[in-house]
Amino acid sequence: MEAQRWHEHGMGKAVKGVALSGCAALVLGVTGTATAHAGSRDLGREVPAAGDGWASHGTGTTGGSAADAEHVYTVTTWAEFKAALADGGSAPKIIKVKGVIDAVSEGCAAFAAEGYDFRQYLADYDPAVWGHDKPVSGEQEDLRAASAANQDKVIKANIPANTTIVGVGRDAGIRGGSLQIRGVDNVIIRNLTIEAPIDCFPQWDPTDDNKTGAWNSEYDGVVVYGSTHVWIDHNTLTDGRYPDSSLPTYFGKVYQQHDGLVDVVRGGDLVTVSWNSFKDHDKTMLIGNSDGAGATDSGKLRVTLHHNRFEGIVERAPRVRFGQVDSYNNHFVVTKDQKFGYVFGIGANSRLHATDNAFSLAAGVSTAKVLKKWNEAPVTAENNYVNGKLTDLIAVHNAEIPAETLQSGAGWTPTLRTRVDHPRAVPGIVDHRAGAGRVC
Repeated sequence: MEAQRWHEHGMGKAVKGVALSGCAALVLGVTGTATAHAGSRDLGREVPAAGDGWASHGTGTTGGSAADAEHVYTVTTWAEFKAALADGGSAPKIIKVKGVIDAVSEGCAAFAAEGYDFRQYLADYDPAVWGHDKPVSGEQEDLRAASAANQDKVIKANIPANTTIVGVGRDAGIRGGSLQIRGVDNVIIRNLTIEAPIDCFPQWDPTDDNKTGAWNSEYDGVVVYGSTHVWIDHNTLTDGRYPDSSLPTYFGKVYQQHDGLVDVVRGGDLVTVSWNSFKDHDKTMLIGNSDGAGATDSGKLRVTLHHNRFEGIVERAPRVRFGQVDSYNNHFVVTKDQKFGYVFGIGANSRLHATDNAFSLAAGVSTAKVLKKWNEAPVTAENNYVNGKLTDLIAVHNAEIPAETLQSGAGWTPTLRTRVDHPRAVPGIVDHRAGAGRVC
């Protein structure tokens, strides 16, 4: 077969404990002890403290902290990782990832269906031949879909209930895999560098983007789909070795091979995303993926985002539909010459409460673009600082973009916060502590 430009991928209930000073609030799980020293800590036994965001609501989030010795695994390959996930059903388990494990170690070509020819795909669906009025169909599209199905089976990893996944040391990570938290309760993911999965077989949709066409990809780094009580803490999520700038262009459009980094969708609920580093990505985080999903999403999609660092992010940090989302003490960095759309997307029936955040915007980047109105929904945006100065984000947005006037006042006040740092201090605190390998 004539291969396209393949990317060869290298990559129970908590008891009261003690907060670890100087770090994100957390406590030891049911098997922990009253003291934890840097050299003896077991990150897999730690759970978020009471009041640490929506994940602490109700029964709280304990993941696999109560696992017995038979359900503690150390894995060094993708196959071992998936086997550990499947072992023991929903019994509490801790999976320790040692080193970097790669879901696509054999490269994209290993998934290609016999007869799939990317050059032929381009020839068949060239807009000069196919046009822009109907979706693609035919032999090469069928073979592309079959190839995509082969990849799907390999790179998706279903995370069972009562599971903690934690990186060992400073350099543990997952490349090319998609962590699927679907229809379960009580999951923790910590201390991992997660390189966004590459879609080896994006689909050309000639009818997309106002009938100019677009390449559409699948696979998020982490998906919370209809699941509850999830803590995503101290991870680094990034495009890594394959930034969008490295992707080719066909039919005048970027051959987009990335989707989201962390998405919470279809009734996902009670999630805390804390002390993570999100870097160099476009469609970063969706909270609610459809305006028409009210039947599953209304009253759900409650997510807390705190002490995260976002740098080189184009959009969706996050884009919100339906959910009561609390975003505080995050640091958003927009660098010189990067592509930038917006930070917070205000979507259908959303109730975003965004306060006490810090924004470092390069010269020439308008503060009005921090907020983006997609639908009529109220938002609270108070005590936020832009380049060290207190700034009314809503007032600036409404003054510069009057056609998208936003309503102030989300109608609720978050109570699940362990501490709130002054926004002027946030860049120094978050930049030093957020991300994998920085659990202090």
